[in-house]
Amino acid sequence: MSDRQRMTPAELRASLGLAGIFGLRMLGMFIVLPVFALYAETLPGGHSHTLVGLALGAYGLTQALLQVPFGALSDHWGRKRTIYLGLAIFAAGSFIAALAQDIYMVILGRTVQGAGAISAAVIALTADLTRENQRTKAMALIGMTIGATFGLSMIAGPLLGRYIGVPGIFAMTGVLAVVALAVVRWVVPDPASVGAPRTETRVSIAGILRHRELLRLNLGIFVLHAVLMALFVVVPFSLRDAGLDSVDHWKIYLPVMVGSVLLMLPLMLASERRGQYKQTFVFAVAVLLAAQVLLGLLFGSLTGLAIALLVFFAAFNYLEASLPALVSRLAPSGAKGVAAGVYSSVQFFGAFVGATAGGAISQHFGAAAVFASCGILTLSWLTAARGMRTPDRLDTRTYPLPQMDEVHAQGLSRELARAPGVREARVLAGEQVARLIVDIARFDEQHVLRLISGEIR
Repeated sequence: MSDRQRMTPAELRASLGLAGIFGLRMLGMFIVLPVFALYAETLPGGHSHTLVGLALGAYGLTQALLQVPFGALSDHWGRKRTIYLGLAIFAAGSFIAALAQDIYMVILGRTVQGAGAISAAVIALTADLTRENQRTKAMALIGMTIGATFGLSMIAGPLLGRYIGVPGIFAMTGVLAVVALAVVRWVVPDPASVGAPRTETRVSIAGILRHRELLRLNLGIFVLHAVLMALFVVVPFSLRDAGLDSVDHWKIYLPVMVGSVLLMLPLMLASERRGQYKQTFVFAVAVLLAAQVLLGLLFGSLTGLAIALLVFFAAFNYLEASLPALVSRLAPSGAKGVAAGVYSSVQFFGAFVGATAGGAISQHFGAAAVFASCGILTLSWLTAARGMRTPDRLDTRTYPLPQMDEVHAQGLSRELARAPGVREARVLAGEQVARLIVDIARFDEQHVLRLISGEIR
């Protein structure tokens, strides 16, 4: 494998560090899923499935409301400083939830947890610290970390609930947030300073919301997390009603999580090696829909639940890993932070809607109605996903430059940005390099070389 095909040590360090931070954020949402509904029954007010769903979803509501502001803040104030602020808020919310004596105080703690909305800043910083041809790997690492975090949560949640209780789980996530501050400070590299300004297209939030392909992806992440949260209002009760004690739920989740990762890997390899991104993506959404049908038909059987959950998480893990990479590829230059903010807002709003609606539907109509509603929602995504276009194959190219002043650097940057197949041009006068993001199918490298040498004016 050539050096261009490998991550540099700095890229790998950044990707692993940021994947860990992202995983921690999702741990705050995931680790209580398998145990919270049953724990909430013991709290004042916890008899209502609607309030249980609200407690699970409150985290997603404040995440949804604050992702775009935090993403925009990271564009102007700095990625790392924004992440520090978000982690501190998340830790405070975790400790509030740990000290809660009733369902209402838990809702407050989850609301504060979600106010540390750093997901967009983490995605944008990942894009800053990786080349275009390595960004899919970096985003896939984040997605796989989320999947691994989910799997760990499903297994560890019931065990931790048994030994330290749900309040102890909340306190543990607060401590881990403090540890994460040190990871951001000493493990994750700082973004490189900019020599000459990039030639960028400024895109408003409204422009991102009108972007057809990003709309499809935003619908997808909404559905994915709405379905996930709705299911876990009812799945713990379904497992218990099927005869499995709550402390033994990990015996289902462990083989399901391991098996789902093994089933996901062939999908991931097929999409990367054969370039079959669209076909594989649409197939995974169809599998997700099939899982809803299986859950609706088999939720009374422990074996049936295990099979349905295996199918669900095979599709979930693949889609969770793929969506951030697609957003990064399709987001316009100069608006990646905003695009990531919109994406993350929709993701967490989906979690809020799914948990809240799932609780209300379960309260009034039962588990089967929750599975049916999730199936209808997934069908709407499948219909939209069939119309998506196959993503372009992009690459990052770096070219040495002669010494030049800022005025000439900006002029060259504008010329390079207009060259055939160039998606983004960044001229760093201080480093004497030009970095281009190019569409491989349309890129005219000879034209770029003539621009750099001065043959074309």
